[in-house]
Amino acid sequence: MNDIQTITPEVPQQNGNFDNINQGSVAIESSRAIAEAQGKLIIAKRFPRDEIQAFADMKKACQRPGLASKAFYSYPRAGETVSGPTIRLAEELARCWKNIEYGIKELSQDNGKSEMQAFAWDLEANTMSVQNFTNPHAREVRDKKTKQTTIKQLTSLRDIYENNANMAGRRLRARILAVLPADFVEEAIAECKRTLAGKNDTPLEDRIRKMIVEFEKLGVTREMIEKRLTRSVETMNGDDLAEFIGIYNSLKEGQTKISAWFEYETISDLAAEIDAATKAEVL
Repeated sequence: MNDIQTITPEVPQQNGNFDNINQGSVAIESSRAIAEAQGKLIIAKRFPRDEIQAFADMKKACQRPGLASKAFYSYPRAGETVSGPTIRLAEELARCWKNIEYGIKELSQDNGKSEMQAFAWDLEANTMSVQNFTNPHAREVRDKKTKQTTIKQLTSLRDIYENNANMAGRRLRARILAVLPADFVEEAIAECKRTLAGKNDTPLEDRIRKMIVEFEKLGVTREMIEKRLTRSVETMNGDDLAEFIGIYNSLKEGQTKISAWFEYETISDLAAEIDAATKAEVL
């Protein structure tokens, strides 16, 4: 199940079948939910967003190297690289645009799976983007010796929580972006790329060297980077840096494996260990 909806939400109504449920608790909770939803809509209408200020706040945020360095993700699919804005950038854009409520909910948990929901609600426009999906309590793991991939069932509450949060976060990113104006998102992406390209106080060469050091901590050598780049790292430009930062973020968060990005004749012990331990999750 993987339903995506864009709807105009209505204020919750006090109806439904509540057999075997404490009616007093239901009435209190229903009244609270109605009042809360109405209050949010009223406040959003009373204090509408200033779009000019929102664009200014977005540009200021995207000019920060700390955000720009975490603004993009990358992963391989069918021989090509898929990339886009991360959940971190999406959350920051929602903050700048204002009057946006978003989140994830676990609707139910049974038989080794969770029914989840990711949503984003533009309170001012009263438009909500919702995605319901089923997330199995399992992940793909690769055996270090046999190189075979198997399905591991998750039983630890912590593992189940982290797995649900990870998969829901990806849907949440898409829901937030769905309620934001396209030109607002596009300008944010361009501004982050300009920041990564050197429109700040740190020289591009220094940031490339820092990137190589961080890759080496994951077991990816300069030679492996240059083989993928097909030229020396000294010739990297801002677009190259943005692409490799996306790859680095994907590896660091365990979303992809080293072998998905880099070719090598002999892989380092560190890289082999990290590669084998990385969770092979479907994005």
